[in-house]
Amino acid sequence: MSSAERAGDEGISILNDLSKEELIKIIVDDAKNWLAHDGLWFQAIEKRYGMDVAVDADTEAWRYFTVIEAKRIMDRLGMKSGGGISSLVECLKHRFYARLNLQESIEITHTRAVFRMLDCRVQSARKRKGLPDHPCKSVGIVEYGEFAKTIDPRISTRCIACPPDPHPEEFWCAWEFTLQE
Repeated sequence: MSSAERAGDEGISILNDLSKEELIKIIVDDAKNWLAHDGLWFQAIEKRYGMDVAVDADTEAWRYFTVIEAKRIMDRLGMKSGGGISSLVECLKHRFYARLNLQESIEITHTRAVFRMLDCRVQSARKRKGLPDHPCKSVGIVEYGEFAKTIDPRISTRCIACPPDPHPEEFWCAWEFTLQE
């Protein structure tokens, strides 16, 4: 076993002695660290190359990350691809964003669900700073579409509302998922 593998084992083994509350705190903190890195990466690209290039790069990163995240969630939950809307709704609860943002799935049927981001940490921070909404719709189309297709290739995704488009006060973005049978 290499020293890198042993170091990884040590990092994991210390988790075994932690309480549930301590583990939850670590999970939330790790999600915050991930989001902070994602935001800083985006801001660095935006500063150097402008918003359009940053959004394009972010879209491409999400095209791959969202598939990796979906596959890992399905593996952790013991799910196979093709589980339909119910599998998608469950997997959405296990995303990194679910640890940080207030979200809900509504209007859930066998063939359809609506997912809404009620409070988005990124958008709320921008609002507090007096900045305009982050224009994340083009990224979200790829992110949510690829996530849903990974859960079940029969699911199509439609954006209901997402910045820079107008959205109601009660949510930042909303997505409709439909199972094509």
